[in-house]
Amino acid sequence: MSDNQYLKIGAFSTLSRLSVRMLRYYDEHGVLSPTEVDRSSGYRYYEHTQLVDAVLVRRLRDVGFSVSAIAALLPLRHDPDTLGRALAVQRDQLLADARATARRLADLDHLVTTLQEPDMIPITRTTLPAQRVASLRLTIPTYSSEGQAWQQLMAAIGAQRLPLLDAPCGATFYDDGYQEGDVDIEVWQPVGPGATIVDPLTETLLPEREVAVATVTGPYDHISAACDRLADYLAAEGLTPTGPMFNRYLVGPGRTSDPAEYVTEVCLPIS
Repeated sequence: MSDNQYLKIGAFSTLSRLSVRMLRYYDEHGVLSPTEVDRSSGYRYYEHTQLVDAVLVRRLRDVGFSVSAIAALLPLRHDPDTLGRALAVQRDQLLADARATARRLADLDHLVTTLQEPDMIPITRTTLPAQRVASLRLTIPTYSSEGQAWQQLMAAIGAQRLPLLDAPCGATFYDDGYQEGDVDIEVWQPVGPGATIVDPLTETLLPEREVAVATVTGPYDHISAACDRLADYLAAEGLTPTGPMFNRYLVGPGRTSDPAEYVTEVCLPIS
């Protein structure tokens, strides 16, 4: 046997990077088998021509292909079109996995924030005065789609040239509990006296009411923690909700470009 004809494992970097254990594993699964194994020394011998296969095996492994997939793809090394389609499918899968991982990381970060910060959200009780508003009630896909409702409300207010008051606007949520989709919401904006409000807007008089308030400073993704705080507060105080939850936006995108400066009051009418 001539070293000019065969390569021992450890004699070439590409093969050695696969490790003896990995080479044995690939051999057992029919992916990359040595030409000969020395019974006395255990050396595994590979032909020079197998170097190309070893390179492809390592590269397929590094981009996430399973051993069974590598075994199926290795015979396609001389068919670049078919191999290219398989690589494109793997790329799409990796992108989907990356997006799923990003969503899970965002959910994890939100969970950490929710668990760490609820006690930092202050709860107060107050009586809100009656207020005349122009409102628009509609169904939105998810809570994060609330901006769509505001775009429609403000477009209608602008078309009707309604005078706005310098007072907090808000959103009322009519669903009984959290909704995964099709959120029933009414967004509203205080308007001045004498304004004539017509379709698609509704003139609404918000009554005077006593409310429990969770004040959130920062991004809107803290609002879910405020809702949990309110629920715990009502249970501890023996209070009963008398109407749907609503948000009052004291400081929002219209006043600052920094979400850390947002101030939102999450309100629940109580008795």
